[in-house]
Amino acid sequence: MMFLSRPRQRKMEASLINRNTIRLEMKRLVIYIIMCGWCTMVSAQKVSVLGDSYSTFEDFVTPSTNELWYYAKNDSAKTDVNRVEDTWWWQFINDNGYQLCVNNSYSGATIGYVGYDGNDYSERSFIKRMRDIGNPDIILIFGGTNDSWAGEKVGEYKYGDWTQGDFLTFRPAMAYMLNWIQHHHPNVSIYFLINSELRDDITQSCQVICNHYNVPYIMLHDIDKRMGHPTAKGMKAIAEQVKSIVRK
Repeated sequence: MMFLSRPRQRKMEASLINRNTIRLEMKRLVIYIIMCGWCTMVSAQKVSVLGDSYSTFEDFVTPSTNELWYYAKNDSAKTDVNRVEDTWWWQFINDNGYQLCVNNSYSGATIGYVGYDGNDYSERSFIKRMRDIGNPDIILIFGGTNDSWAGEKVGEYKYGDWTQGDFLTFRPAMAYMLNWIQHHHPNVSIYFLINSELRDDITQSCQVICNHYNVPYIMLHDIDKRMGHPTAKGMKAIAEQVKSIVRK
């Protein structure tokens, strides 16, 4: 029988312990990687919506005091959108396996401070409500419609040193909004939806400002509407057009 010297025996024991330790750490690493992948699969991305009447629905906006256009019970002359499942944002979120974070939409809202008949819309404005959209992974901004309809002046392009007076015109207000959202939501995907049939100067302003901030915009087209608002068919078209861009 061969006996190992004590130093050599200790060396072999240490080697075995070291190998077992490495194997254990490798197993832990593999388990960690698997768990991370599983968590990624089961943790749905969260989507927040910052919008106007097109994105409202009864009991599905935050805060609940926001004015609405779409209700569970509507006059058929007004709309055939009677279920939240008919809304564009619900279809987009559901079809892609996302989760709704916050829908802060307000009927009649303008991006800046000036509304219909020159009234003060600052409390419902996008630049007021943009502070309350939670902590999402994706932000969908759908605005500019009321700015166009209300006859708001576009003003000049301005990308810094804003004052409250700047928010009385469209371009500075929109630039301030995108700048603020980008800085307060880093590493979040931001998209801007541009409605069809808007004034040319509003549409062009949206495109120019989005390009300045490298925010992808989605040019909507062929949206079926009733009383200026998407029907169920129009909502589906919006959802499909948003999906075609956000998926890329």
